Order: sequence, then C-alpha cells, then structure tokens
Amino acid sequence: MEYEIIEEHKSNNTTPLIIRKGARVKVGRRSDGDGSSPNWIYCYSLDAISEGWTPDQIIHIESEYGVVLEDYSAKELGVEKEEIVQGSIELNGWVWCSKLNGSEEGWLPKEKMIAVPVL
Repeated sequence: MEYEIIEEHKSNNTTPLIIRKGARVKVGRRSDGDGSSPNWIYCYSLDAISEGWTPDQIIHIESEYGVVLEDYSAKELGVEKEEIVQGSIELNGWVWCSKLNGSEEGWLPKEKMIAVPVL
C-alpha cells in the first residue's frame, strides 16, 4: 500500500538494532501502553553497539534478556512531507516502508502518513 507523508520524520538513532532470529538482546524499558506506540521494548545488542525499539511480539523475554523470534531491523526511515512511500508491514502503530525508488527502507509512525487511495 502507498502512503503520503503528512509530517516529516527523522530518526535520531544512528546505530539501529539489526538482528537475526535466535539472537539474544538486553531488554530495556517498555513503551507507554497508553501512547500512540504501545507494545514496544527498547533493546540493546549484547556488544552494546546497536539499540532500538523492538516489537514485544517478536521477543521471548528471559529476565533482563530476550531472544528474538524473527529477523528484525529497528531502522527508521527519514522522509519529507508530501513524499510517497510503499508500506508493507504494520505493527504497533508503525509501518515498515520503502522509498518508491527502493533506495531506503525503515519504520515510520502511522500517525505521520495517510493511505493513498487506489484508483
């Protein structure tokens, strides 16, 4: 599905968590369940090089650590207002999107975009 960006989005995470199924991560704080992005857990790679918000649906938590149940990237996509992107996966108020030219992909908050009607 295509979306039009209604508000600019920039990521401030320069080292997003990119992990493979079965990897262990250190579990941090949880997102506010009442906010616009519930069910996210902030995780850190065990080497402390990368970090990012991770959907709690894909983590099996064991104390202060978790095991990731599928490949995952916490990369956010930087976009400008009125840009059009292609969305593929929607999860917990965010959508995995790619730029139409295929140059970049990452997560965008759904509240910053609207679906483009199919004609």
